[in-house]
This record gives sequence, C-alpha cells and structure tokens, in this order.
Amino acid sequence: MSSKPPRTTRHPAWEVFGVFLRLGLTSFGGPVAHLGYFRNEFVTRRGWLTERAYADLVALCQFLPGPASSQVGMAIGLLRGGYAGAVAAWLGFTLPSALLLAAFGLGLAQGADDVPAGVLHGLKLVAVAVVAQAVWGMARLFCIRAWQRALAVVAAAVLLLQPAVGMQLAVLGVAGLLGLWIAQTPVVGQHDETVYPVKPRKGIALLLLFLILLLGLPWAAQVWPQAALELVSVFYRVGALVFGGGHVVLPLLQAEVVPRGWVSLDTFMAGYGAAQAVPGPLFTFAAFLGAALPGPLGGVTGALLALLAIFLPSFLLVVGVLPLWAQLRQNQRAQAALAGINAAVVGLLLAALIQPVATSALTSLADLGVVLLALLALMRWRLPAWAVVLGCGVAGWLLGML
Repeated sequence: MSSKPPRTTRHPAWEVFGVFLRLGLTSFGGPVAHLGYFRNEFVTRRGWLTERAYADLVALCQFLPGPASSQVGMAIGLLRGGYAGAVAAWLGFTLPSALLLAAFGLGLAQGADDVPAGVLHGLKLVAVAVVAQAVWGMARLFCIRAWQRALAVVAAAVLLLQPAVGMQLAVLGVAGLLGLWIAQTPVVGQHDETVYPVKPRKGIALLLLFLILLLGLPWAAQVWPQAALELVSVFYRVGALVFGGGHVVLPLLQAEVVPRGWVSLDTFMAGYGAAQAVPGPLFTFAAFLGAALPGPLGGVTGALLALLAIFLPSFLLVVGVLPLWAQLRQNQRAQAALAGINAAVVGLLLAALIQPVATSALTSLADLGVVLLALLALMRWRLPAWAVVLGCGVAGWLLGML
C-alpha cells in the first residue's frame, strides 16, 4: 500500500496521454475492472495517488452520473496535468475502443448484409450474458439490505410496465428520496487533502454550464430543428443522467435512439454486444450508434458528435465538483440518497435485461444454452470478455448454419 502523498506538480499532457492510451488498449472487463487497472497503475506502480486519495476519487465518481472509470481517469489526468491532462487522459483511454466501434458501425451502415446474420445474433446473445453479469455484480454491491432488494424489484417492475426515459428518471428520483428516509449511512472518515488545479468559483461555473446545456439543448433542438443539434441533445442528456456505470446506458440509449428510427433494435443490440469485445469505456458505444446513423449525419461526423456529446457532461461534472468534494463527501444525507439510487439502478438494469435484451435475443433453447455457457465463462472460468464475445459470435454463426 502506497503512503506517498499525491503529487500536484504539473506534467506534460503527452505523458498522461501515453499512460492512458496503454490502458485504453489493454483494459478489458468493464468499469469495475478498469478501476482495478487504474489503482495498480497510479497507486501501486507510479505513486501518483495514495490509496486514500484514490478511494476518495472512486467514491466521488460513483456518486456522480456518468461512466465512473472514465471520470476517475479524467480526475487523475487533471491532478497530473491540469485541464490539458484531463483531456489527454480521456482521449487516451477512449480512443482505441471509439475507433473500433465507429468502424463497426460504419460497416453495418454501409452493408449490414455483408455481416452474417448468425454472427450478429451471437453478439446479441453475449449482450444477455454481460448484462446478467452486471445485474448480479451490482446487486451484490448495492442491494445489501432487505429494503434495497425490495426497491430494486419494485423499480424493475415499474420500468417493465412503463419503460419511458421520463419514468426511469422518476424512479431514480423517488429512490433517492426513499434512501433519505430509510438509510442510515455512516459518514466517511478522514481523507487526504488533495489539491486540484480548479478554483471553487471555476468549478461552480462549470456546473452551471452543465445545467445550462442539459436544459438548453432540448429547447434549442425544438426551436431550431436540426438533425445534428437533436443528436447532440440526445447523447448529452443520456450522458448527464446515467447513474450506476456504463451498462446502465443501455436502456436509456435504447429508449432514445430506437423509437426515433435512428437504428434498428437488431443493430443496437449487435453494437452493444460488439462493445464487450473492445477495451476501454462502454460509453464509446455512442461512437458506434453515431456512425451507424443513416444519411449524411452518420459516419465519421455522427460518431464524433455522439462521442463528444455523451462524454461532455462527465468532464463538466467531475472537474466542477472536485473543488467542492471535500464538503460533499462528509454529507450523510447525500450518502443515504445514493444508497436508494443505487438500488433503483439495479432494478433499472434488471428491467433492461428482461426487455429488450433477453426478449430480443433468446429465440430457442440453443440460444439459452449459449448464454449460460457465456455466463459460466465470464463469472466462473474468468475468461476475458473479448474471448467470450468471439466465442458467442462463432456460436451464433454455427447455429445460423443449422
């Protein structure tokens, strides 16, 4: 365990970019695994942070909406290299998977018939296994008490009956209020006094910009009905309102892009399955969706707009909140509300596992067998996610030939 104090000296952004690019190329396994990679790299190996300072960052990013691992990376980059370091950390960690998924989306948009239907079906099957694994892991972490388990089940039932995005946000809000009423969460103890290169006044300004964009982009998209503005509005809103990590982006994105006819449900699920085969953050799934859009807005332009829009809220939030975190992390009421929100997130993900993930992918007993084998491979045999994805793709292709 490292006892070195966190270094606050500025370092070149290229140094931060190089370290995070290597992590972006090798960090398979989802957000929880990413946090393990980060700890090994920045606490144990490089000593950029102490154990306590790193734990504080992880706690903050679990509290904020958005992809926790990417936000932790941005915060480490900010500490190491200022604003340029935060951007470099995000770019290095995000670029590999974004390029791969955008290329896959372009391929589907330009010739989905060139991809064997069985392979696409296999990618949908692996999505079932990965989401089931996420539900199980998050339930063990966030549904420790009986009231949290009950809240997760009720949230899942409500969202299966009414899956609209507005209902999802309402469920999260009610869960936070229930957490305030029920939970008795102890206040965290002592913390390192890590100094970030952001003044509180600048942090507040960034948080105000976050809110202005969240409220203003939908209004602007209605007043000036441009396809690009609507695209940015949708992906920004999803990035701003996802609690619980990368997998929770699935139901929110599905509710936004599929009913609009931007992509079909089959294409959506195939892309989500492919996202499991690449390293880095799951939010780069947005690059696939943007690239797969029909018409001139798709392709490279769509991938870039969707990717920037879905990650921008995370940047504004994490950089804006960091100078205020010392007070917030001591707030017992905030921790209690989060206990309820996290339980509802498990219910949201359970509802997504049932509909549309499982109902759109499982069409036979053979499909169920492939999913169970994938679950065993992920949870018991501890095979890497990319290997399981490849195996399901081959299994889907073989089943398609029968």
